[in-house]
Formats: sequence, C-alpha cells, structure tokens
Amino acid sequence: MPAALEVRDLHKSFKTGFFLKKRKVLKGISFSVEQGEIFGYLGPNGAGKTTTIKCLMGLIFPETGRMRILDLPFDSLRAKARVGFLPENPYFYDYLTAREFLHFYGQLFRLGKQGRETKISSLLRLVDLEDSADLQLRKFSRGMLQRIGLAQSLLNEPSLVILDEPLGGLDPIGRKEIRDIVTRLKEEGKTVFLSSHILQDIEMICDRVAIIVNGEIISQGRLSDLISEKVLFTELIISGIDPARLKDLGENFMVRGERMFLKVFDESKLENILTLVREENGKLQSLIPRTETLEDIFVGMVKKK
Repeated sequence: MPAALEVRDLHKSFKTGFFLKKRKVLKGISFSVEQGEIFGYLGPNGAGKTTTIKCLMGLIFPETGRMRILDLPFDSLRAKARVGFLPENPYFYDYLTAREFLHFYGQLFRLGKQGRETKISSLLRLVDLEDSADLQLRKFSRGMLQRIGLAQSLLNEPSLVILDEPLGGLDPIGRKEIRDIVTRLKEEGKTVFLSSHILQDIEMICDRVAIIVNGEIISQGRLSDLISEKVLFTELIISGIDPARLKDLGENFMVRGERMFLKVFDESKLENILTLVREENGKLQSLIPRTETLEDIFVGMVKKK
C-alpha cells in the first residue's frame, strides 16, 4: 500500500530584510505518513511546520524536494481532490451561518443539492454543531470556528486530512472535542496529518510523530519506540506521619496541611518509605511512577539543537 504522504529532501528559503537576504526555513526534511494513521508533526513556533504544510498544499513552492500524496504528484488535481485542509488561522466570511457556509463550499465541490444536504447534516452532527447550524459565524467561539472549519475540510470525503495547529488557542474542553473528532476520523479509515506544539494532545492520539526544529527533522518514529518505559521517579502523597521522619527520604519535599508531597528517585528509599508508613500507621494516599513523556523528549532535543 503506497504512503498517504511522502516528503523527500524538501528545501525552502525566504528573502527577508532590506537587503533581501535568504533565510533557510526548511533544510532538507524527509518523512512519510502511512495510510490510516494519525501522524503528529511537532515543533516549536517558527520551526517550519506551517511552511511544510503550505508547500504540500501548493500555496508556496519549495526550491528542491519531492512530495507525493496518495502516490500522486502533490500538485495534481486528483491528489487535491482527495485532501481536506484546515489552516492554522482560517478566514471565514462571518456573516454566513454555519449551514450557509458549508453549502457554499459544497457547491465549490460540485455536490448536488440533495447529497449536499445529507452531507452537511452528517458533518454538523460529527462536530456537534447541530444546534448552532443557523447561527452566524461571527457569533461563534474559537472552538466552534475550529470545528466548523474541520467540517468544511471533510466535505469532499478526503482520504487525507491535513490540520495545521487545530488545537491552538482552545480551552481543555475544546481540545478534547477536536481530539475526539480526529480519533473518529481514524476509525473511519482516514489518514490525519496533525501539526501542533501541544505535546500532551499529540501523545494521546498520534500513532507516529516527526519532530522538526530549525527546519530540520531531528527525530521521528512510533511513540512506543521514542518514549522509554523506564521509571524516572515516583511521586508520593502521604499523611498521618511526622514530617521529620520523611524529610530526608525524598526530594522536592513539601508539606500542605496534613499531607506530604515528595519525589523519590532512589528505589531503595521508596521501600524504606513504604515500610515507615506501615509501621507508623500512616496513610499512603497516592503513589505514581513517572516515566519519560513526549514532552521530556521534545524539550531535551530542542535544547540540544
């Protein structure tokens, strides 16, 4: 099965400043996205994520490199017809209602009236905007605008959905709503390419990731391969014991009311603490082993770069 998205040795520069000096933004990036997966494209602001996506969508053109979408040239009409796209900062004519907005784009895709009605109703239900279908977009919240934009990107039944920072600026509830929709798209067999700098959400839903820093991909692969299962330290919350007995057994020791919070990096000390809790009839309220996270890997790689 061909890759849903293939990028090889992509280079892009922009001329900036009074003297139009060239600044390299993409420095030979390469990655591939398999069909049916959620692929996370991670990087700090200014790393080159949006520039990569603009090249893929034909909004700007790279100097060198090769791009294919579903084994088709990225700029062919056949490839574009199978792609759905939500930019980072979409602009919508905000005096249209959500339903009118989707009808307008449905006509651009040459969907028949009856098929358009059915499709729009289905998409409004998918993004949970049925009750706001006849509300003007200017009255929508940021999260609602992201969801109607996502609905628009799905009107043409794309095989590949490209989302540029769809979680940016959303509150926790809005981010969960977008995550749930993205997960459902995968269940329907679609491929999702998701650009973001919100690592917690990426870790929750992505199958594989590529990390881009200063225009170069510094790591990529399955999350299970990138993230170690080794326990870095253990967090404990304990009550019912004299704090002086615990102070020297853990690091980052804090007392709040009757509860004591501490981190333990040495496993032998952890056994001593648990023994002390039993002997003193104390209460172990929480014990959480902390393993390496995607954020740990990301921050470490950015600092090295």
